[in-house]
Amino acid sequence: MTDLFDDLAPRIEALARQIAEGPVATAVPADEVRRHLSETFDLERAMPLERVVEEVTAMLERWQVQVTHPRYFGLFNPSVTPASVIGDTLVAAFNPQLATWSHSPAANEIERFTLRAIAARLGFDPEATAAHFTSGGAEANLTGVVAALADVFPEWAGAGVRGLPGEPRLYVSGEGHHSIHKAARVTGLGDSAVGRVRTDASGRMNVDDLAAQVAADRRARRQPFLVVATAGTTASGAIDPLEAVADLCAREGLWLHVDAAWAGAAALSPELRRHLAGLERADSLTFDAHKWLSVPMGAGMFFCRRPWALEAAFGQRTPYMPAAVRGADVEDPFSHSLQWSRRFIGLKLFMTLAEAGFPGVVERIEHQARMGDRLRSRLAESGWTVESETPLPIVCFTRPGLDVRRLVARLHEGQVAWMSPIRIARGPLLVRACITSYRTTENDIDRTVEELGRLARGR
Repeated sequence: MTDLFDDLAPRIEALARQIAEGPVATAVPADEVRRHLSETFDLERAMPLERVVEEVTAMLERWQVQVTHPRYFGLFNPSVTPASVIGDTLVAAFNPQLATWSHSPAANEIERFTLRAIAARLGFDPEATAAHFTSGGAEANLTGVVAALADVFPEWAGAGVRGLPGEPRLYVSGEGHHSIHKAARVTGLGDSAVGRVRTDASGRMNVDDLAAQVAADRRARRQPFLVVATAGTTASGAIDPLEAVADLCAREGLWLHVDAAWAGAAALSPELRRHLAGLERADSLTFDAHKWLSVPMGAGMFFCRRPWALEAAFGQRTPYMPAAVRGADVEDPFSHSLQWSRRFIGLKLFMTLAEAGFPGVVERIEHQARMGDRLRSRLAESGWTVESETPLPIVCFTRPGLDVRRLVARLHEGQVAWMSPIRIARGPLLVRACITSYRTTENDIDRTVEELGRLARGR
């Protein structure tokens, strides 16, 4: 098995180089892809595995946005480490089931070991924190809403929303992630239970407006129970004032969930950690390893300082599941989280950390932050206006008279870079660039800024 992976690692690196030298994106009609599938694959007949691999690889090389490309400046989809790819391959080969501890002690303990190490660096007490891997940030955010309901309203788990003493209310900024609305719908609260809090021009939550909404809801005999603060908004990388939000939640007896799906990684960096002050005061927290820790999707994480809330929300015992291990400090993941069948999500992160160590992982994070700073400064030097205020590597920018959508389209067509149009707090349309690859170099940044100038001048 080791010999196989010795050969796999250089193949992964070779693929990364091939992607870096090729196009960032492609445009293809759906009919072309469908026609190719129907003409190439007849699922009624067998095909040699080697050819299947060859054909699928060719499709993925030709017909997708290459999110591991060093000039993919788009959504939070990173270049991935060889160690993490090998980890995912091992998981597929062994196919462990992590629903119960007894079925896979090794896998469960690797995940526990990894999560406790990260919890400590987030400022959580690893001995008192419940944590588990999730499919992604949306599941982790849903878990935060469910845990808050179970903790604040003990009757909710049995009676549901109809059994509560009044209309529950939760709050998130106008720039917060829309998975919170999904969570409100899934839990039966509905969109009307979500208070969207005003933000400043940079997209940060206005705590005075939050306080006013909570007070107004209490006067109307509604039941405020949860505030979702965002550490690194999707649009602009804005970080809500976490300390002030935590102070308000403490005064009002509200559960504080922090959605740090992307920017949680900044807490691992001594250089960037100060920008997330107050993160450690969260009752629960979302953090995606598959965003800024350079591992394949999906690898979300959920941390909770009130473990009893997870047991209240998800606790189940059934005769067809193996009996819980007694007399040991172990937990069966199915009994304190949403998933039942559980993939060994954490191995790719564990292997990345084990190979590079936290110092190596932090260097990748700080390198991307430096590339974001370079992009910011080079754009300003070249006459662009940078509109976003964040220490994180998201840069939103424009210039007078710019047709943003046309520029973005030309960036894609010319294989310069992949960026997207965005608005911050209902402002004008801007170009958004986010450094998501530890492989991005100063040359990538400089080349992109030069091409941006040429395209903006209509050349």
